[in-house]
Amino acid sequence: MVDADETFVIVGGGLAGAKAAETLRAEGFSGRVILVGDERDHPYERPPLSKGYLAGKDPRDGVFVHEPAWYARADVELHLGQSVTAVDREHRAVRLGDGTTIHYDKLLLATGAEPRRLDVPGTGLVGVHHLRGLADADRLQGVLAALGRDNGHLVVAGAGWLGLEVAATARGYGAEVTVVEPAPTPLHHALGPELGQFFTDLHAGHGVRFAFGTRLSEIVGQDGMVLAARTEDGEEHPAHAVLVAVGATPRTALAESAGLALVDRAHGGGVAVDAALRTSDPDIHAAGDVAAVHHPLLGLRLRVEHWANALNGGPAAARAMLGRSVSYDRVPYFFSDQYDLGLEYSGWAPPGSYDQVVLRGDAGRRRFLAFWLKDRRVLAGMNVNVWDVTAPVQALVRAGAAGTTVDPEALADPSAPLESLLPPA
Repeated sequence: MVDADETFVIVGGGLAGAKAAETLRAEGFSGRVILVGDERDHPYERPPLSKGYLAGKDPRDGVFVHEPAWYARADVELHLGQSVTAVDREHRAVRLGDGTTIHYDKLLLATGAEPRRLDVPGTGLVGVHHLRGLADADRLQGVLAALGRDNGHLVVAGAGWLGLEVAATARGYGAEVTVVEPAPTPLHHALGPELGQFFTDLHAGHGVRFAFGTRLSEIVGQDGMVLAARTEDGEEHPAHAVLVAVGATPRTALAESAGLALVDRAHGGGVAVDAALRTSDPDIHAAGDVAAVHHPLLGLRLRVEHWANALNGGPAAARAMLGRSVSYDRVPYFFSDQYDLGLEYSGWAPPGSYDQVVLRGDAGRRRFLAFWLKDRRVLAGMNVNVWDVTAPVQALVRAGAAGTTVDPEALADPSAPLESLLPPA
């Protein structure tokens, strides 16, 4: 039985919002739960969009967080295909695009992020794609299948996680693929140069061509369709389709218009929240891609655009909205699948933050672990085709954040259990 005395509104129909709604009910909240999403699809998870679903291996229904009937059973009111146009903090209300006004006692912003756009001629041509939503994946799946049938060419702008995953999927369809990346290696800003050559070799071994140290300068068309892609170094690459995968921007317009504190874009952007995911307004929380969290473990403000952050951040925000004591100190985590390679990464070690990379195992056989260290403290770890080690890897990251050092030689030795490198419990 819903108690209408309290109303919690969730803005954002993605994983963070859906898991927050689920948690509110699981924690016994009996008030109204209203979830507003600007897509018409029920809340879904994004990783399959560049992996199993895009490859045609996983069913479409498998991407959804809950089956559609769950929302009615849980008394979660859905407003799909609706945008929130304004937050009235004084009267604690949100206004929807159709003019409806909804009162809230607590509000969660889980508005996510949107793809960055290229500012070059030709981006309006048919055949230029972004991949963020399910509808994007639906379109791109058909495009990649057609490219594979017709020996067509895909140019990918950006060698980050999304760009590489789509490149691998496109090669699985049989499409020709060229990846354009201004950095000297793939994943340069995520993993640093030390692991870049590994991913270059992985994709080159599957027929992907790279153009490093340059950017797209123009997408050339004919009769409104993509024909080629030109780069700043004067090269022209054949292209029947272009995927723009140059990052994402947090969707902060609603928070900004409401006067909430934001983080400067130069420092990652997003809505500033504390360790309980509270914004500068105590009745408004934020979670997922849009939230820039003051991370109690790492001691810095961090915005993470990965599945695990939405999966765990939404429930944490829900508990905080209920008045529970929350300190969101999860070790950042993500995973990727490319060809027959699977990996998991835990921690935070952008280029410039570490002074050593330690490998354990055989990178040549694509079965190893990598650790990023600073002053012998583990900042991050990545397991490649090695499984069931996430717990000790994350424990090493936590120990490193607390000041514990490790012996790099022991860390590199596969015969030394990772658990043996941890401080005594």
